[in-house]
Amino acid sequence: MATATADALSKPAQEFLARGPGRHFIGGEWVESADGRMFETIDPATGEAITEMALGGPEDAARAVAAAREAFEGKWGATSPSKRSGLIWALAEAIKANLGELAELESLDNGKPLGYAKGDVAAAVSHLRYHAGWATKIEGETIPFSAPDVLAYTRKEPVGVCAQIVPWNFPLLMAIWKLAPVLATGCTTVLKPAEQTPLSAARLAELIEEVGIPAGTVNVLSGDGATGAALVGQPDVDKVAFTGSTAVGREIGAKCGRELKRVTLELGGKSPNIVLPDADLELAIKGSYEALYFNTGQVCNAGSRLFVHSSQYDEVVSGLAEAAKAARVGPGLDPETELGPVVSAEQHERVMGYIAAGRDDGAELVAGGGTPDGSNGGYFVEPTLFSGATDEMKVAREEIFGPVLVALPYDDLEEVAARANDTEYGLAAGIWTRDLSKAHKLAGMLQAGVVYINNWGMGDPASPFGGFKASGIGRERGHVGLDAYLELKTVIAQL
Repeated sequence: MATATADALSKPAQEFLARGPGRHFIGGEWVESADGRMFETIDPATGEAITEMALGGPEDAARAVAAAREAFEGKWGATSPSKRSGLIWALAEAIKANLGELAELESLDNGKPLGYAKGDVAAAVSHLRYHAGWATKIEGETIPFSAPDVLAYTRKEPVGVCAQIVPWNFPLLMAIWKLAPVLATGCTTVLKPAEQTPLSAARLAELIEEVGIPAGTVNVLSGDGATGAALVGQPDVDKVAFTGSTAVGREIGAKCGRELKRVTLELGGKSPNIVLPDADLELAIKGSYEALYFNTGQVCNAGSRLFVHSSQYDEVVSGLAEAAKAARVGPGLDPETELGPVVSAEQHERVMGYIAAGRDDGAELVAGGGTPDGSNGGYFVEPTLFSGATDEMKVAREEIFGPVLVALPYDDLEEVAARANDTEYGLAAGIWTRDLSKAHKLAGMLQAGVVYINNWGMGDPASPFGGFKASGIGRERGHVGLDAYLELKTVIAQL
């Protein structure tokens, strides 16, 4: 297994790292933390430091929020919708022009295969282009009123200053998921990338500056969980958007509830993926493999509980085991890599702990379960498949966020629907079948924010994404995603 280092990067990516991306971007300026603290961002393929980043504290959070407030009440607030649209489109084009560099930084910092990272950056471009169109189409409506000589209408106005905290599994794409509606609606923001993957957000800030988005409109504050808590706690933040673990989401939701701040939460999942008896098994096996092992299983909507009809169970498990054993595990910058490392030493320990728990609980390990030879200090995990598990086992109930799939047999539709719903989560679900009538019937029975039929993970900037139950509050993407950044005002005038 080759070692991934910054030496494998293109000249633009190396030049970015040489510039020293370690400062915050606040009010259009690159600044150090008030207390001078720094932290290292680590290459998960080697365990070695890439560079140092500024570690934000309460003073830095306050300064960033103040810059966002000044921009909201100043230049950005006075920017017309058509001008906002043009600037969003310009940012999309700037990202497209630097797609290769951004993908390399993402692959280096996160560990994901470079091809996947390029797909993420391309999706970010599409997301911005979609929202560029919305900037000029945010409209209120006139309301028929029961009394005569009354004009009643609604206005949709930007909610104000937003705190946006993004995860490490899709760093740039998740930043754009949150940033695009902010820019389209006329809000301003302080964006905090995950401490494990801050590089692409720093490069994004440079592009935001280059295309001429007014200073303070977007501020980027690097740091850890304490940095995020300081940001959420700023009294001048009007709305919080968070993507991450359910545990942290509960804390943020509770704090926003006490302070009556607007909040959206996109949290964890333990998503059921169901293969019906009439499914195209070749398609189902391939799709179920991607549903879990894509991005090394570090996906909130991963299809981590695979329900297969008893009549086909052995065939599907055998096909998946064969694919898992054949997968090439390695550094993301290696063009032959299919599964990169997990993002950190902490995550590696967590995933390996779940694999050990599965074994201890009596599940049968049919593929993977270890660390590949030649890991060279990287945080690699073999693609792992358990059979013979029960619904009550930890590996079948708790979110692992790694390349660990649990296959479970079932016998009838009502049974599998009940078992699929027997979880605190409700983010996604999948159905594989040739019978679309049965697919739509089952889709209606499943408690999930997104249901995939004969695919897993397909999405579009126009299609809403979010979960039921402990998988979150609110939706991102689509026109409903804009509503989280808008206040509805009703005006009633006696004529």
